[in-house]
Amino acid sequence: MISSNDFRPGVSIELDGSVWRVVEFLHVKPGKGSAFVRTKLKNAQSGNVMEKTFRAGETVPQANLEKRTMQHTYKEGDQFIFMDMETFEEVTLSASQVGDRAKFIKEEMEVNVLFWNTSVLDIELPTSVTLEIIETDPGVKGDTATGGTKPAIVETGAQIMVPLFVSIGEKIKVDTRNGSYLGRE
Repeated sequence: MISSNDFRPGVSIELDGSVWRVVEFLHVKPGKGSAFVRTKLKNAQSGNVMEKTFRAGETVPQANLEKRTMQHTYKEGDQFIFMDMETFEEVTLSASQVGDRAKFIKEEMEVNVLFWNTSVLDIELPTSVTLEIIETDPGVKGDTATGGTKPAIVETGAQIMVPLFVSIGEKIKVDTRNGSYLGRE
């Protein structure tokens, strides 16, 4: 159990048989009446967002989440297969469960998989990944680091905006949170 006074962004709680993450919270103490905590919650399975108010000190069940490091072994159709490197147990996730992060996942990449009971809730990618450029326009002599950007396609199929001096075959570091270019490897 967790008290509503201990809510912070990222805390996971169980409500109505599903897991909700606290996105925002505000502790309110009105001049008259008892204090309360106004929260914005996001459903971990569906992604729905709702606002809910709790009395100050009210307790709710805290979600018991397990985080395991797993390796992406291969992709079959629109299914991503991840393997636990300790137990060799495989977990299959659909493209809709992986979402936009699919454009940064490559084979043999290690990710954190969040479990609640026996169901998979989410995957967490490393903050940056190294990917090879397979298609981009050639650079022109005299291009500088601050001279602008051009689109490039990386080995996973994602399109990244890169500086003009980057060419095909180079490995670049990409931020998985927003898809931005971080530098050459």
